Amino acid sequence: MGKYNKHPKTVIKGYENSCILGYKDILKTLCANDIKVLVIDTYPGVNDEEVIMQLETLNPSLFINMKDIFKSEEVITEQLKYHLTDDRVFGKMYFGEIMDFIDEDRLQEAKTMVAQNEGFVIVYGYGASLITKGDILVYLDMARWEIQMRYRQGLGNYKCSNFDEDVLKKYKRAFFIEWRVADKHKMTIFDEVDYFIDTNRKNDPKMVSGEALREGLKQISRQPFRTVPYFDPGVWGGQWMKEVCDLDRTKDNFAWSFDGVPEENSLFLDFENGVIEIPAMDLVLYQPKSLLGEQVYARFGAEFPIRFDFLDTIEGQNLSLQVHPLTEYIKKQFGMSYTQDESYYILDTKEDAVVYLGLKDNVDPEEMIHDLRRANLGEGTFNAEKYINKFPAKKHDHFLIPAGTCHCSGTNTMILEISATPYIFTFKLWDWGRVGLDGKPRPVHIDHGKEVIQWDRTTSWVKDNLVNRIYEVKRTDAYVEEHTGLHELEFIETRRYWIEEEVTIQTKGTVNMLNLVEGTQAVIESPNNKFSPYFVNHAETFILPASVKEYVIRPVVENEKIGIIRAYVR
Repeated sequence: MGKYNKHPKTVIKGYENSCILGYKDILKTLCANDIKVLVIDTYPGVNDEEVIMQLETLNPSLFINMKDIFKSEEVITEQLKYHLTDDRVFGKMYFGEIMDFIDEDRLQEAKTMVAQNEGFVIVYGYGASLITKGDILVYLDMARWEIQMRYRQGLGNYKCSNFDEDVLKKYKRAFFIEWRVADKHKMTIFDEVDYFIDTNRKNDPKMVSGEALREGLKQISRQPFRTVPYFDPGVWGGQWMKEVCDLDRTKDNFAWSFDGVPEENSLFLDFENGVIEIPAMDLVLYQPKSLLGEQVYARFGAEFPIRFDFLDTIEGQNLSLQVHPLTEYIKKQFGMSYTQDESYYILDTKEDAVVYLGLKDNVDPEEMIHDLRRANLGEGTFNAEKYINKFPAKKHDHFLIPAGTCHCSGTNTMILEISATPYIFTFKLWDWGRVGLDGKPRPVHIDHGKEVIQWDRTTSWVKDNLVNRIYEVKRTDAYVEEHTGLHELEFIETRRYWIEEEVTIQTKGTVNMLNLVEGTQAVIESPNNKFSPYFVNHAETFILPASVKEYVIRPVVENEKIGIIRAYVR
């Protein structure tokens, strides 16, 4: 009891044993009714070669591959030049559609070929439904984290031969362009898809009906759930997650965990005889009002505005010294509508743990930028302590980091980062002279950073506004509720609950994201029995959709006081 669950699943009711496993049975099901046109649309990143090899066994009289319908790689790359930029990390958000990359003459030719063919036709690939919806429409979905793993192993971007390109540039192209366009296209056909296939694991496809998957998402949007966490090493990574999250002890370290980032994480839908993995963004895009609530949806659209992730430097190294863009800057430079405000909630520390936060008094901006440039050119080191405050950090401290504030964690801290969703907009100022795990210098963005550093956020202001701004909101015999943040410049509110018996919480029409920061195990229950009791373990992040309206949290272990941190949009 109380062990971190790395594979959280949501049981989908009413569709038990409806999962179809393996290519043989999947193809048998798809062709059971003597259909004429089979259309298989895909998310960019699916292993096309693997799937096509299986489809060819059906001996179609006409096979159309969507890659032949897209414009050439050279034309597409030229078309995207403004959005791709020359930077390794940052592009500009693309708001176009899949048709921007389609050769319309070839599309029309393909439509004509399908209409005139009297035999069995397969239309396959990203955007296949643009040609026809066919007799059966299938969608092959793919988790973004799996796509990133495939980039590392040599996968190129869609219709792109950049197999050996810098992985950061591949990821940039996906983040700013491909995934935005692909999600938009997916949602235009989501309600019409007859079958969804999970192709995340090599040669291990799993299929459910469109009805089952859509109903599953509706069920998830009305109950507590967790996204599937993933873990990644880093040059500064630590050892805490290995033990608490039961990770591979042979690895050097684990730096990151995204546990509660629907833009990146996936969901496991359990149909009893099989588990389907889909991007958590499918839930956000398909059930935004039920999940987010009317007010959050009106403000942000179908985007999940909060993220929780882990940063582990226990027995590791300092994070890079960094700053995040102001809202106006991120909008003008990158096309994002809100920025990467964040905070560090301290889950654990060892001796001498510190957080670097804000500037010291009387810092000369020109001198600091000059010293940063020299250090990053290899002309000496950057004396961070000359310019940046260092605050001792202990378990359950909360450091608030509104955009524009210089910051980083020191070694020997385990951080639950509670932040706004935009998560790659980190302007590194100084990386302590390190190279990344790929042997290359990690990207530093002093030119961006100097434009957004708030030079008036100095020692006294930081102490008064950003360090442990905790006060008691309510006290009963059963629990204590505290406000811990965030700063008034940030749109996220955080509350901490120390629970001895139980606490009842109202969602008040907005999605809630929580983590069990103290204690072995908690259970979340519905006062009206609208969902089954939901158990969470220490350090697990979980989500309560807005539609839940009311829920109760209590400890599971007898006589154990638990701590819960809760975040929601103000």
